[in-house]
Amino acid sequence: MQNTRLWEAFSSLAKSELRAFDKFVRSPFFNQKTQLVGLFDYLRHCNENSFAPQSDAAWSAAYPGLTYDDQKLRLANSDLLKLLEHYLMYQEKFADLERNKIRLAGAYRKRNLPRHAEVSLREARQSREARPFRHAEYFDDLHRIELEQFQSASAAKRYEAFNLQEISDLMDKTYIARKLRHVCFALSHQAVTRAPYRFGLLEAGFAHVEAEGLLEIPAIALYYHGCHFLADPAAEMHFSRFREILSTHADQFPTDELRALYLLAINFGIKKSNETSDNGWYRATFELYREALVRNLLLENGMISRFAYHNIVGVAIRLQEVAWAEEFIQKYKPALERRYRESSFSLNMARVAYTRQQYRESLLHLQRADYKDFINGMNAKTLQLKIYFETGEFELLESHLDSIKNYIRRQRDVGYHRENYLNIARFTRIIIRLDPNDTEAAHELRRQIEAEAVLTEKEWLLGRLIG
Repeated sequence: MQNTRLWEAFSSLAKSELRAFDKFVRSPFFNQKTQLVGLFDYLRHCNENSFAPQSDAAWSAAYPGLTYDDQKLRLANSDLLKLLEHYLMYQEKFADLERNKIRLAGAYRKRNLPRHAEVSLREARQSREARPFRHAEYFDDLHRIELEQFQSASAAKRYEAFNLQEISDLMDKTYIARKLRHVCFALSHQAVTRAPYRFGLLEAGFAHVEAEGLLEIPAIALYYHGCHFLADPAAEMHFSRFREILSTHADQFPTDELRALYLLAINFGIKKSNETSDNGWYRATFELYREALVRNLLLENGMISRFAYHNIVGVAIRLQEVAWAEEFIQKYKPALERRYRESSFSLNMARVAYTRQQYRESLLHLQRADYKDFINGMNAKTLQLKIYFETGEFELLESHLDSIKNYIRRQRDVGYHRENYLNIARFTRIIIRLDPNDTEAAHELRRQIEAEAVLTEKEWLLGRLIG
């Protein structure tokens, strides 16, 4: 019983949903099978008390006093699952108040009640305009309203009221806004996975946007510029324009879409930062992070990703925004996933102390957590490596480098990180053993470090190299 599709779906219901579904099951409008009420009551009891349902008990609840019949119980399970699916569809459909008004107008039109239909359409339009969002779905809703308006005019044979141009224009805006949005996220995904995508009418869409002046619409302009800078990282003008529109018109997008827009820009900023030593891209990324934090976009269900937490601190430290970084670390510590909370907090406090050249305090922070996550652990070991170098503890550093090398070689499935950290350890060892008077060897080592493709501490290593 516990492996059935019914129980898997049923056990996902929250308490409020169980209460609502209870009314649904007991309503004769939706259900006239008494056995489903009994089966529901039993499964609700299982759900609320966190134990798995048993077939015998389920049968007794659905058909009290009757001899067990497996086929009949399976049929009851199937019927209750269909009822649950009906409830879920009902909830999804009636959660959309604006479109329900449009549907209601259609129902009135079919019953030849034009005054009622007109009132419903007017309310739908007023309700939609009262909301702040001007994303693709806004234009889709206006298109639906205009289409229903046209159908009402057609039914009444009011040919002078036909709004075919408005319908066509809104259809274009809806399609283009959705198309460009899809292409943006496909390009972002492609940058990570190298998956090949074909974008069909994209170039025609660009031409239409430019010819019809649609760059005045933020829901189109943002994704138009996004498509360009994601397809061509050298198209920095498009990123700047995207950035301006995003900051100015952020309130026109719902939270989930706004979060996705900021992450598109942040990920692009991180990519560009990694390609250059120019702090301009770090500053742009930092400002995007700060805006996203102010708008509460980096928290999902009250939690912040540990990766975002580390990245934000890293960018802030790079820009010498050390006081801000420390305040951020303290403020968002409770929002970290519990199992990574102490290690992420300690590591980032250690990074702040290191930046302030408080090496002893930095080491103390590193010793306060158990770094079970490989990346966190290696970041901690790398910071420890830097401290030993900066303080001239070269014997400790040699031992530490051996420890890093042995630790990395025991790891599996860590991808390019393995090569990166081995390179850091290797180049560090060469630097500390390098004859300070051998300028030719120093120049050759500098060339090797600069040419190394997988090396996150390239700038620090070059800064430690004499000559």
